[in-house]
Amino acid sequence: MKNKLEDLIITLKKLRAPNGCDWDQSQTHKSLIPYLLEETYEVIEAIQENNMELLKEELGDLLLHIIFQAELASESKEFDIYDSIKNINEKLIKRHPYVFNDKNEASYKKDNWESAKQKEKNRKSVLEGVPKILPALTRARRIQEKAAGVGFDWNKLIQVKEKIYEELNELEEALETKNKNKIEDELGDIFFSMINLSRHINIDPEFALNRSTNKFIKRFHKIENYMKENSLKFEEQSLEDLDKIWTKIKLYD
Repeated sequence: MKNKLEDLIITLKKLRAPNGCDWDQSQTHKSLIPYLLEETYEVIEAIQENNMELLKEELGDLLLHIIFQAELASESKEFDIYDSIKNINEKLIKRHPYVFNDKNEASYKKDNWESAKQKEKNRKSVLEGVPKILPALTRARRIQEKAAGVGFDWNKLIQVKEKIYEELNELEEALETKNKNKIEDELGDIFFSMINLSRHINIDPEFALNRSTNKFIKRFHKIENYMKENSLKFEEQSLEDLDKIWTKIKLYD
């Protein structure tokens, strides 16, 4: 398998060579970021759709971008892909001493993971290490997971649900003030509490929201088809009429 990895590196080197591809030659670490993000999301989509054939292809596309980033670093004599592989392998072994070395070693086990990681990386807070550019739902979930990793978490689901009701009441109060900053804060608190609920019931909030969005799109397309088939126009319908059509379409989902 190592030879196959080396084959990919050799192919990329040829593309980057003076007589190679103009596009590949012009790329930098930063210029590749949009494509790296796109490939990452395509991998996630393949996983969510449980499409193994597509996942196989998309993992290859993502691997290319990982190799590409490492190749750029290698050209500037910073590091190469094998340094990255060596680093992650050593990190895995170090973080699982109870698997590879001392069976009685408690560090990095579930309840100690975040605290041990904080010490290892010399971080001021266990909440550090979550990229700020992550999608908001995912970032909130990861922050909550880190806090929960040191015991800062609700013990019962009812407590999580009660917090949501509390935040809803606070949003109602904020709406009465018409203070945009206050409303924004309280709305954000509701989102944060809902993500906390999703974490406690082991539901991916990104996946759940995308599923609801896709469901809305599917139903809206049906409304558009209904309107077209019946020679109707949106602007000529009342909201009540549109809601009746929506309800009828929902019955046949």
